[in-house]
Amino acid sequence: MERYDTIVVGLGGMGSAAAFHIARRGKRVVGLEQFTLAHDRGSSHGRSRVTRQAYFENPAYVPLLRRANELWTQLQRDSGMRLIEITGGLMLGPPDSGVIKGTLASARAHGLPHQILEAPEVRRRFPAFSIEDGKIGVLDRVAGVLFPEDCIRAHAAAATQAGAELRWQEPVVSWKATSDSVEVKTAQGTYAAGNLVLCAGPWMADLLPGLGVPLVVERNVLYWFRPTSDLALFVPEKFPVFILEYEPGKLFYGFPALGDDGVKVARHHTGNSCSPNDIRREIDQDEIREARWILERNLPTVNGHLLSATTCMYTNTPDGHFLIDRHPRHPNVILASPCSGHGFKFASVIGEVLADLACEGRTEHPIDMFRLGRLTQA
Repeated sequence: MERYDTIVVGLGGMGSAAAFHIARRGKRVVGLEQFTLAHDRGSSHGRSRVTRQAYFENPAYVPLLRRANELWTQLQRDSGMRLIEITGGLMLGPPDSGVIKGTLASARAHGLPHQILEAPEVRRRFPAFSIEDGKIGVLDRVAGVLFPEDCIRAHAAAATQAGAELRWQEPVVSWKATSDSVEVKTAQGTYAAGNLVLCAGPWMADLLPGLGVPLVVERNVLYWFRPTSDLALFVPEKFPVFILEYEPGKLFYGFPALGDDGVKVARHHTGNSCSPNDIRREIDQDEIREARWILERNLPTVNGHLLSATTCMYTNTPDGHFLIDRHPRHPNVILASPCSGHGFKFASVIGEVLADLACEGRTEHPIDMFRLGRLTQA
């Protein structure tokens, strides 16, 4: 049985970044993934993902986002691949909505460049939006798009170049830990290491039996529509990434036209729980009608021919924040990546955090709000 410094389980957004950052520090790493490279079975696909810095979820995320964008830009430069594109981001809703209040709180707390737009100005500058009077927009000038499959490919290639061994289509069967060692069994073999990093996304609960971590997997649907009007209205200058609070607590988001894919839109949090092993991949007509209903009232010219649709999964914690911590019974087992549907943009910096924890035993990054204890306390 071969022995490594670290075993990483799951090589999606978080795991591929962790394998890279650990390997580049000269450690011997093996990464185990049950599917293929940049697969579409979990939570790290979809051709585009939003990155933003005026973060409405909590201002505490902003320092991590700044570092994440530095790392994405560096990886883009080193890989020669298109990984990140700054388009600006438009947050839309009533002035007292969670999206607007939270975005402004982060922007003001951290001095981020932003602009408040009244509804007529939103309609003038971004004609595809039919935002009604009484709502406003906040323009986050450093928001943009990540290309998730290529981000994973770039991290995996860089990890391999740094010496990591990445094994695809090798599902984990079990793991066990002692005070100074971990052992992971897969369908193909057994691996030993000094520590283990679990980045299994929707499959995390399967790997943490008896721990009492209340994770809920949620099924979501992504749509690509061909607009009915001139595509020139949907270039990033006229149609930035956006998040719209269309009803209290209900969010809808989307992207500019970035190629031949049309315009991608989706609801954020559907409330439809599922299992990662038997998620319904088919999209029914009621789901499509709901998406069209939202588009007709807010982005009517997007509501053209449906080009394609697919599913993805969120793995939600009760408070919507991440889980990054050590296993309470096995300090050499690090838990990461249930990110409640908003984590991919952080993958680059979370990889750095996980390398800190695995290699140094600590990190300077602010991760106290992601500790396990908050989820398991009665």
